[in-house]
Amino acid sequence: MRKLVFTLSLLAAAPVVAHQQADTPTLASGAIRHAPLGVMGDHLHNTGEWMFSYRYMRMEMDGNLDGSDSISAAEITGTMMNPGPYMVAPLKMTMEMHMLGAMYAPSDTLTLMAMLPLLNKSMDHRSRMGAKFTTETDGVGDASLAALLRVYQTADKSAGVHLNLGVSLPTGSIDERDDTPAMANAKLPYGMQLGSGTYDLKPGVTYQAYSAQYNWGAQALATLRSGENDNDYRLGNRYEVSGWLARSWSPALSSGVRLKHSSWADIHGADPDLNPMMVPTADTSAQGGERSELLFSANYLFSAGALKGHRLALEYGVPIYQKLDGPQMEMQNTMSLGWQYAP
Repeated sequence: MRKLVFTLSLLAAAPVVAHQQADTPTLASGAIRHAPLGVMGDHLHNTGEWMFSYRYMRMEMDGNLDGSDSISAAEITGTMMNPGPYMVAPLKMTMEMHMLGAMYAPSDTLTLMAMLPLLNKSMDHRSRMGAKFTTETDGVGDASLAALLRVYQTADKSAGVHLNLGVSLPTGSIDERDDTPAMANAKLPYGMQLGSGTYDLKPGVTYQAYSAQYNWGAQALATLRSGENDNDYRLGNRYEVSGWLARSWSPALSSGVRLKHSSWADIHGADPDLNPMMVPTADTSAQGGERSELLFSANYLFSAGALKGHRLALEYGVPIYQKLDGPQMEMQNTMSLGWQYAP
């Protein structure tokens, strides 16, 4: 992991630039002006500009890890004659998110951003007795507000850096329930809840640079939790660093590759309604970990006609390293589809 962070730090050392509509002729234009879709808050706008966006994100998990080693459902639950550490094992999980966003620039050096997620989560389980069941939850997640503040830009606008200064609001529910074989209307574990229940700070910094055909950069973000929520716990802090390189194939089309590393801590405190011996997802000591992902992306920008100013984007990623405080569910892949429009 030290080598990974060092590699990304080298990317971050390259100068970068925020998005501008009026560039010098020698700089790339069109789709290459945008970072991969998964890079949140990658660019600023000119004074008075608006941008609206929609993202669909899907993450699939299958199986469990303890550290970097696979652990079977049978090892998690054991049998009636030889019980394991938990009564229920998670098998598969799918999370879908629809993200609505808007950006506005009151000045060339400041862009304001707001995002509202709509979540749907589904998890399959198997009990020690062999019964299989599924729990689901859906609704509004935690909304976020952010300010993107430019702190450096080269004279030719080919490179720059800006700060990501955000806050997450506790608009997502932490009291979601569903029926299980053990109890009707049971409180769902931490990972099935829709929000954190706390006001969270989201600081970060983004670097980006352009040449005639390439866009490269790096971003570091953190989610810092504050206090405990109404259910007597707080999620662990989360840290993320990523670096990317993209190439322009035409003014309308670009593609890229991104390397991302995330780490997150275990939960502090505990929800008194959850039994940590029931299922790993209710165990506060089995929530932290780290993961590295390799992601591939494409951007398509309409530059003429009725769809001028609309951008379509895609990003697909797979994990290349996972080390989890387990048993914890193993991620298999992520996929994002997006639309953006700047009037």
